[in-house]
Amino acid sequence: MAVTVRIPTTLRPMTGGASQVQVEGEILIDVINNLEAVHPGFKDRLLDESGELRKFVNLFVADDDVRYLAGLQTPVPAGETVSIIPAVAGG
Repeated sequence: MAVTVRIPTTLRPMTGGASQVQVEGEILIDVINNLEAVHPGFKDRLLDESGELRKFVNLFVADDDVRYLAGLQTPVPAGETVSIIPAVAGG
């Protein structure tokens, strides 16, 4: 069963303008890998050179920040929503 990934406006050109896409995956890293397979370029935007989540990107499974869960190993139940939220900075 697929999960829904919400795409922020800045990354929508990579999905042909879609604000949401459906991909498979039981844990978050599987979702990212499958998102990359369908829409190349996402992995570089979400993960750093060591394969860890970039500091300026927040990922949520349902309403929970994965940094406070199991990170990239966070389970993603079928039918759940993963949200990509770019960090906002300012002064």
